[in-house]
Amino acid sequence: MTAAGSPTTIAVGDDYDVVIGSGVLDRVADLLGPDVERVLVVHPPTLPALTARVTDALGERGYAVHVAEVPDAEAAKTATVAAALWSQLGAAGFTRTDAVVGVGGGTVTDLAGFVAASWLRGVPVVQVPTTLLGMVDAAVGGKTGINTPEGKNLVGAFHPPAGVLCDVDVLATLPEADLAAGLAEVVKCGFIADPVILDLVESAVRDAPESARRADNPHLRELIERAVRVKAEVVASDLRESSLREILNYGHTFGHAIEQVEGYTWRHGEAVSVGMVYVAELARLAGHLTGAAGDALVARHRAMLESLGLPTSYAAGRWDELLTAMRRDKKSRGSTLRFVVLDGLARPTRLAGPSDELLHAAYRLVSEPATAAAH
Repeated sequence: MTAAGSPTTIAVGDDYDVVIGSGVLDRVADLLGPDVERVLVVHPPTLPALTARVTDALGERGYAVHVAEVPDAEAAKTATVAAALWSQLGAAGFTRTDAVVGVGGGTVTDLAGFVAASWLRGVPVVQVPTTLLGMVDAAVGGKTGINTPEGKNLVGAFHPPAGVLCDVDVLATLPEADLAAGLAEVVKCGFIADPVILDLVESAVRDAPESARRADNPHLRELIERAVRVKAEVVASDLRESSLREILNYGHTFGHAIEQVEGYTWRHGEAVSVGMVYVAELARLAGHLTGAAGDALVARHRAMLESLGLPTSYAAGRWDELLTAMRRDKKSRGSTLRFVVLDGLARPTRLAGPSDELLHAAYRLVSEPATAAAH
């Protein structure tokens, strides 16, 4: 683990760097290219002080800074909001050498990335995630998108950022439930690639359960760095999600379905938490997780996520809606549903075309008892 006072730089192939550290927010200008003159800073209404630090840092370096406040959470990721940003870019005369900076959680970085990808067929974007979910997932990887009534992230583009800046100090103000939801994506990286992550989470819960889902978790920075390294290594090998990158969607097919059925009122990490338990049960039913080791791995999913206060089950009686939502998932091929499952710890694989009976059986295992966290 890197010393607390020294930033860590993680390269995503040869394309860009992710900088992780304390007090690094003012370095945003260092991630912009030499030809940038104008910068549009996209932010939610909840971050005035952090946004001011970013705009001041850019202004001090001589950039012409334009600011766009967008709605909070999933309400930002609409065609209407994107169109308003395109209009602002056009009115300000943004060229292909100008840039967009996204300051906020995963919804803002998704939106900012999509607007940058689509303006003049692509301008640079620097992502400044301010949530744990944004740092370990949404801001890293170059996947951008907006939602439609038919599903989440169905409209989007692959557009690698010019850089990502993760200032871990900003997590101190993050609500505990939001930080816990971000930990779901961290735990996902542990199950698919880096079991040390799981050991660190279990250690934090055992040694200081009251801080395991807070910013004073002593392992938090190492967890962030490990999760980012997992994603960076996968993304560098498969930018456009043609093969390997699909493993990052572990738990997401069922999780995205929950989000859609619930009208995006669930936190993303909470939905993915249930989704991971669902695919663990599905893997066991399909014969990918067998014997005592398989049973133990499924149980470890439930125990770890519940120890972080995350939901591991979903209400009964919603199967038809969930199945319809899953059939719209981006990983489907024609009428064939595809899931990322485990053959064992850190051994992800794909399960294509499981029967409706098998899918429903796994659903019954996560809908009994029908409990859920507060959302």
